[in-house]
Amino acid sequence: MRFLSEKASAVCRQWNRKPLTEQDFYRICRRLKVSVTEMPLRTNGFYYSVRGRHFIAIDSKLPPVKRLFVMFHELGHFLLHLPDSGTTANFHGVGRRDRKECEADVFALCSLIPQNWIAGRPAEELIVDEGLDREMVAERAEIYRLRGI
Repeated sequence: MRFLSEKASAVCRQWNRKPLTEQDFYRICRRLKVSVTEMPLRTNGFYYSVRGRHFIAIDSKLPPVKRLFVMFHELGHFLLHLPDSGTTANFHGVGRRDRKECEADVFALCSLIPQNWIAGRPAEELIVDEGLDREMVAERAEIYRLRGI
């Protein structure tokens, strides 16, 4: 997890310090030359790489909080699981939850729910006042409890 924190903070100093927004996501993607497409999909989203170019596709039908989570989840794949060469794709919500999927979830959850929020505010307040999903808040609290981030 230390590698994840270091890598994420290097790309965005505000990661896990303030809730990141859609504007932050697009700014980071532009800087890193990751193309983003939103369209109706049968999966929530996916990251793929072709001939050294990087792409993220997001399902345009997702509700706002879920959409933002998927955006940062796929960005997490780009940052943490960059392929060596060739063509590859990572699909959000498809297949088994392996280490890479868990790491991308941690990246996304810490992007949306910073450490000071999870450490200093009751879960119900985050759900009601910030409009966060109950499962997301619970999973983020568990990450903080187990990993301290």
